[in-house]
Amino acid sequence: MYQFTEDCIIGIREIDQQHEKLFELINEILELLHNDILQDKHHQVQNILEELKEYADIHFVSEEAYMAAINDPELEIQKKQHMVFRERINSLDFMGIDEIDAQHELLEELMRYLTRWLYHHILSSDLMIGKMPPLQQWKQDANPCAFTEKYLTGIPLIDGEHETLFEIIAKANDLVRAELLHDKYDEIVGILDQLQQYTKEHFADEEEYMESIGYPGLHAQKMAHQAFVSKLEEIDLEQLDNNQQQYLEELMVFLFGWLSNHILKSDKMIAEAQECI
Repeated sequence: MYQFTEDCIIGIREIDQQHEKLFELINEILELLHNDILQDKHHQVQNILEELKEYADIHFVSEEAYMAAINDPELEIQKKQHMVFRERINSLDFMGIDEIDAQHELLEELMRYLTRWLYHHILSSDLMIGKMPPLQQWKQDANPCAFTEKYLTGIPLIDGEHETLFEIIAKANDLVRAELLHDKYDEIVGILDQLQQYTKEHFADEEEYMESIGYPGLHAQKMAHQAFVSKLEEIDLEQLDNNQQQYLEELMVFLFGWLSNHILKSDKMIAEAQECI
């Protein structure tokens, strides 16, 4: 059973309710997958799949309308991600598969894709809806990447590594603001590579620490970490090279926005939970 936990709540009531419904549909498929009594499952699966397609469309339209209304800078990226999901789901067809083993295999493939995509999408993209500072505000802030007291969790290892991550993003931001440097591609790629490598090390250390104290939110944290690492790995270097300044500005806003939001919303709960363990 896949739980719609607090980590997946983005704070926008309508979108949260729709996400919860998507989790319910996924759990219906999971229940069907584990139902050994029911042999031929393709009619039931096809019905759930059709409901999933229809509801996903309703949700995507609603989410995109909300993002458009608040001028969210990630809207176009979200539209592309939604389209990829639609295309994948539309390519699945259980009606022509009569063999039980083949039905079961396709059902398992569907579950792997749905759970991976939904967790990844919510934790790397949807959580940032309405939370990224406007680009103009970011440009006007003299030190937008400052590691201030509000980000402290009270866990020395984690706080020290968070501060290093802030410093790496600050270096990237300084490079973005270097007006006299016109070709920044090599330098920014180097910084992004450093950020990606250090992020992986930090997440591994953080997960090891959570495991050592028996933190109940470890699984959700791992999903969020995987989603962010995937986001870093998916950075379009060709687009970065073609339109360096605008792409880099928007990328910095997202990277810092995601990291700061994750610390404030998720990582601070580690120390709080430790007090209760």
